[in-house]
Amino acid sequence: MLHVGVMLNPATYRGIPAMRTGYESLTNYVDAGLSHELIPCFLRLEEIHILTGTCRAFVKHGNGYQQMTLPLPRVIHNRTLYRQNENSREINRLVQNGIYIFNEQNRFRKDHIHAILQEDPLLYPHLPRTLQGNLASIRTLMEQTGDVIIKPSSGSIGRGIMRLRRSRGDWTLQCAHPTVPDRWITLRLYAGELPSFLHKRLLRSPHIVQETLPLALYNNRPFDIRVTVQRGYGGIWSVTGMFAKIAPSHTFVSNVAQGGSARSLPEVLSQAQTAQPWNAARLMNELERLALQIVHRLAQNLPRLADVGLDLGITQEGKIVFIECNGRDQRYGFSQAGMNNVWKETYTQPMAYARWLLERMPPADTDRSLDRPLY
Repeated sequence: MLHVGVMLNPATYRGIPAMRTGYESLTNYVDAGLSHELIPCFLRLEEIHILTGTCRAFVKHGNGYQQMTLPLPRVIHNRTLYRQNENSREINRLVQNGIYIFNEQNRFRKDHIHAILQEDPLLYPHLPRTLQGNLASIRTLMEQTGDVIIKPSSGSIGRGIMRLRRSRGDWTLQCAHPTVPDRWITLRLYAGELPSFLHKRLLRSPHIVQETLPLALYNNRPFDIRVTVQRGYGGIWSVTGMFAKIAPSHTFVSNVAQGGSARSLPEVLSQAQTAQPWNAARLMNELERLALQIVHRLAQNLPRLADVGLDLGITQEGKIVFIECNGRDQRYGFSQAGMNNVWKETYTQPMAYARWLLERMPPADTDRSLDRPLY
């Protein structure tokens, strides 16, 4: 059987001998690989040696994983969250040497994704109003909407998100505690004056500012939908699955890593609190259709994209809106929602795609440059 690489963050890689890999299920990768006659080898960028064409990687052995030196796999699934300037040179060298890395880049700036999508007239109506994060744009949306979300452009799993809201004439700012990130606080703003720490955050790193979406509620809590969209065998995009993410009672953020809960989407849609009745089956079809439109548009601009998690919302009037795109989809929400078969399928699809890529490659002893693109 052929090897296929799965590139992990250093912390996850170091946890393999003790079987402590967080939410990344190596077992699911191994099982999915076997179904496509592939052996996943788990590696990190720092252990790849281009000059010798080898890598140090962990491979399933007995009840555990054994680290060994292997020929560098010709196809690698990138599951890292390196910043672009940290790994772009090394990734480019691998690509130039004929290694196909899908999801070549997993960390996308939110303003960049928004700029790509807003160029499509079919997608533009599904985008929330979004401005660059500065004091002027914040005040503009404060005056126009009365409810504003501020997000780090490169943040993930809900970290760093803040909400400005006007209620009974007073403004409040809800955010994570500056020294205890797991704790959320609500600050009352005097005469709508923005706090100094917000100024500093905006200067320290890029942010975006968006109107707060009036999302539908489940048990009086806002929810959104994670839609996993992947390429499988044949290179065709499809929706692997969807689940609902419900915000906890103490915050507006629905990310599971921030205390949100995962539920089956049909269950949540059937009990959602909305401004008007809706047809759950029709909404699920529309969610799938919009998700596929989004990934096709993104794939035209992001190299070798093959595996994403989209966050979509449904307003109380039943309109579907785009929230954000996650290059490294945190798939464990399917398991928490009791959808174990779908959870395993999110690992099967990348292995099926890797098998298809390998079958399209020329023999290893020939020129690896291809006359036709590999998607």
